[in-house]
Amino acid sequence: MDPVPYVEPTVEQLIDCFNQRVGACEGTILQGGAEEPYYQPGSPNVIYFREDFVRSAFHELAHWCVAGATRRTLPDYGYWYAPDGRDDAQQAAFFGVEVKPQAVEKAFCLAVGVAFEVSVDNLTVSLSDPAITLFAAAVEDEFERMSTNRFPRRAESFLQALSDYSFCH
Repeated sequence: MDPVPYVEPTVEQLIDCFNQRVGACEGTILQGGAEEPYYQPGSPNVIYFREDFVRSAFHELAHWCVAGATRRTLPDYGYWYAPDGRDDAQQAAFFGVEVKPQAVEKAFCLAVGVAFEVSVDNLTVSLSDPAITLFAAAVEDEFERMSTNRFPRRAESFLQALSDYSFCH
């Protein structure tokens, strides 16, 4: 029998996997098609991700997984956001809050075979900037730490759901 070729999961499959297996227990739904990612607390809570991008879904889910109970009651978890064109201090602040979510995002990507690269979310940053190398190393260190010790509880639940879900249909 020939092996089944790998097919990247669709966003519809990821939405179904999350909403049916994790979100339903947490009063949270994942929804694509947004112009910008956003978390809206409510009944239910809604995690919006960009258009139909698998990586955007994983990234926004990772933020939800690392947000504590208080942050999950706040729009967009109470974080500030500065768009492209951040100065060095704003970019450093961005890197500081992105290490854990991007480490969790990496785990989600690996779970389904999606390529992962750190995101600096700023088109004005030079890719040769040493801060990017330091940020990527910090994400990798956090990923290794979580892999050894445990991912946050909601991340563990979603990783299990990804493992259990059949992406072959």
